[in-house]
Formats: sequence, C-alpha cells, structure tokens
Amino acid sequence: MSRYQELLDFGFPEFRHDYTVRDTILYALGAGAGDGDGYEGDELRLVYEKDIVTMPAMAVTLAYPGFWYRDLQPGLDYVRTLHASERIELDAPLPAAARVAARPRIVAVHDKGEGRGSLVVSRREIVDIETGRRLATVQQTAFCRGDGGLGGPALPAPAPHVLPARPPNLRVALATSPRSAMIYRLSGDYNPLHIDPAFAGDAGFPRPILHGLSTYGHLCRALLKAGGLDAFMRVMDCRFTAPVYPGETLDMEIWFDSDVASFRAHVADRKVIDNGYAEFA
Repeated sequence: MSRYQELLDFGFPEFRHDYTVRDTILYALGAGAGDGDGYEGDELRLVYEKDIVTMPAMAVTLAYPGFWYRDLQPGLDYVRTLHASERIELDAPLPAAARVAARPRIVAVHDKGEGRGSLVVSRREIVDIETGRRLATVQQTAFCRGDGGLGGPALPAPAPHVLPARPPNLRVALATSPRSAMIYRLSGDYNPLHIDPAFAGDAGFPRPILHGLSTYGHLCRALLKAGGLDAFMRVMDCRFTAPVYPGETLDMEIWFDSDVASFRAHVADRKVIDNGYAEFA
C-alpha cells in the first residue's frame, strides 16, 4: 500500500472534550482579548462570564486532536510540518460551555513531489454530546515539508479566495503579547514549536513562533469587533503564509462585500495571512 493510501486510511480515535466558561475565557485571552484597555467597550464580553460571547474561532480548539502528526504516529515528518490553512464552518453560535466529540479524518493529500513536500488536509465534525447536534466543521491543512513523494493522483490544491482589487475598507493594528503563545497553548495546542527554543531551532526558526491558530483568533476578534459581537460568523478561512513571533504586531486589511469580509495581514513587510474569507449569516 502506498504512503498516500495509508494516510487516507489512517484511523483517528474519537476525541471527547468537556469545556467550560473558564476555557472560553482562556481561549479569548490567547487570541489577544483584553490586551491594551480590555475593560472598555464590547471586548469585555469576550472575557467576562456575564453576557459572555464565545468567539467563533474557538471551534478550532474543540475536540482538538493535538499534535497528532507526532503523537498518533501517522508516519509524517512532524518536525518539518507547518500549518498551511484553517477553515471553520459553524452551524450555530458556539455555546460558552458544552461536552463535545469529534473523530478527525484525512480527506485529501496533495503531493508536490519528491523533495517539495505535501499538503495533508484533515477534517472533523464537532458534535454536542448531549443533543447530538453538530456545532461546527473544522478543516486544517498542514504543509508537510519533509513528506514529498507520497504518491496518489496529481491533484492541484483548491484555489484560494481572491481578495478584492481595491483598497481595503478597514485597516487594524493588532499587537500580540510576548506571552501569547504561552497562553494560547493552554487551549490544547502543545506543539513544542511554540514553547521550546531547541525544538524551534531544529525546525529552522530562531525562536518559538506563535501558533497559526492564535493569529487566526486575533484576526477573528478584529472581524467580530468590526461586524458586531452579536453577528453570527458562519465561516472563516485563510492561509498561513509566514510565521508570526510573539510580541509582533499584525497589520490587518479588511474588505467588506455585503455579508462577506475578505482579509489579509502583514507583519512589517512580511505577509503572514492571505486569502482570508469570513461569511456572516
């Protein structure tokens, strides 16, 4: 059996996750909520249990399979694996506390060829255990830099969302805390790339990098504030194009078209998020 087929057949266990309002607040803190003057305006609702709003991007942490590229031993070079893109689709606003479950599966492998790596796409449907209702679908694409030549059909990766060819409607500067990766990892992403300087060095980085999903959360927070915290963000999708280091400032551009927001982000002259798409119902 080819490595390509082994990955498609890879069997994940079911992941169960009981989360509370405390976890919802901790996630928001890892996405930058409360930085600066967090006691002013609507942002307090992200970190205060009174009338709390659960950030849609928190879906990425629910029934999360963790650093499965290493821990479940699917045969990938986990040291050289990077986050390439993330997409969430919500069925309804997320509750602030629930018991959830999901069983991920690998749904696509896009082999770039020997020495060029592969894109491995995994997906999970998050279900509320008490009601049986699906809450969200989360799709993650990993760039497995050390795993080119996996075989399988030569299928191109899906085309990314095209940003509008006009100036953005809004520009937002989002400072990240030097402690942001240390906080965000407590929401379940314990990849040592984000905490261990030696591991980061082995992966080719001068120091630990910020979780792509923490950056994702920072941008979700900005989109929510622009659209109103009570708006229902149904979809959020983007590509991770360069690393962000804790303490850097994200310069975000947002375009509005009816119920759709397009976005990207830079750190100085480095594009770190591209082809962003958010849809409000």
